[in-house]
Amino acid sequence: MNSQPNSGKTAFRPMAMCCALFFILGFVTWANGTLIPFLKIACNLETDLQAFFVTFASYIAYFFLAIPSSWILKKIGFKNGLVLSLILLGVGSLIFIPAADGRSYILFLTGIFVQGSAMALLQTAVNPYLSIIGPIDSAAQRISIAGFFNKSAGIIVPLIFGTLFLKDSSAITAKLDAAVDMEAKNAILDSLLQRVHTPYITLAVIFVLFAIVIKITHLPEVDVNAEEEHTDENGAVILKEKKTSVFQFPHLFLGSLAIFFCVAVEVMAGDIIGVYARELNIHGALVTYATTFTLGCMLLGYIVGIIAIPKFVSQQLALRVCTIVGILFTVISVFTTGITSFIFVALLGIANSLMWPAIFPLGIKGLGRFTKTGSAIMIMGIAGGAIWPLIYGYLKDNLHVDFQHAFLYAMVPAYLYILYFATKGHRVGQK
Repeated sequence: MNSQPNSGKTAFRPMAMCCALFFILGFVTWANGTLIPFLKIACNLETDLQAFFVTFASYIAYFFLAIPSSWILKKIGFKNGLVLSLILLGVGSLIFIPAADGRSYILFLTGIFVQGSAMALLQTAVNPYLSIIGPIDSAAQRISIAGFFNKSAGIIVPLIFGTLFLKDSSAITAKLDAAVDMEAKNAILDSLLQRVHTPYITLAVIFVLFAIVIKITHLPEVDVNAEEEHTDENGAVILKEKKTSVFQFPHLFLGSLAIFFCVAVEVMAGDIIGVYARELNIHGALVTYATTFTLGCMLLGYIVGIIAIPKFVSQQLALRVCTIVGILFTVISVFTTGITSFIFVALLGIANSLMWPAIFPLGIKGLGRFTKTGSAIMIMGIAGGAIWPLIYGYLKDNLHVDFQHAFLYAMVPAYLYILYFATKGHRVGQK
């Protein structure tokens, strides 16, 4: 690919490809919201904490594979990295087939981990690419546009997978409880798991076909090896120096921790909302499609970001507003009950929407030739989605903390750190 410096404008073709890739990321990621209740039934799991290992297997892959992903990208480039990640997504999808046939929860988690590894490579490639194919100060706007496609997929996947996997789930649970012997119970579970075959074979085929499309499509390479520049919030260069190590960018590591907490609150509001709704004794479609409500709210937030950033508000201001709204909505959800509480958990999607689009470009700003490595360090922060649901499950199931108070203890500290990064953390080390 030809090198293409940042010209001040965003090229349409790479932007369109990034949007398509974000759609795929969203589809695979937010499938977890449906897989958690489905595998809890199909694999006969006893507690929510066990079921939360679905999100753990997906998100922990980012921690272990992000840095190796940056090495891979240095060797093969952004474009080939995208192709490889899509092929790995196909492989992870195919692992679901023997997992379903053997009714093996461990094998399901293995397939989810492989998919997470593929997404770590894909995220490490596509996020910095999206950030630097146009002006860095409007990167949050571009990520919001791509995020619109990401969350659109997140809205679609619960509707599709919820219908395919969780159809008649209450009746199936009743049949399992009424089954008088293990043979009858096994027959019900085997029939349920057969629902996995067609969707995941279809996904594997789609991923491979799109990998071929990426391979034959011209995508310009961007120059990330330029000398680093630090700028103030108005974009003026205030420091220009040659850096020798990625560890000379403290704002990068503070940004990675902000991504950790950003993904943590995103997953809590998006994937855990179904469990939260059941604890509120809400039933029916609200539980089955709970993730869809949260992601619908995130879409509204993205639309605001696309319109407002950077024309009316800066990335930093948008981030500060979102964190404050997140704390407010969390408190309201905890100290209310029933539908009201459920609605405010879903509304956290609005608060969470502009966090990633603002945090990521602030974290990699000024990294120059360290952009690939810095991106990998930022992507490692996605492990927050692995850790936080387990902490919530441990507080609720093992320490017997009320589920709403456990939600409060998990969410508010995360939002407070993101608020720190939005106000001061992104400027640390930039004189």
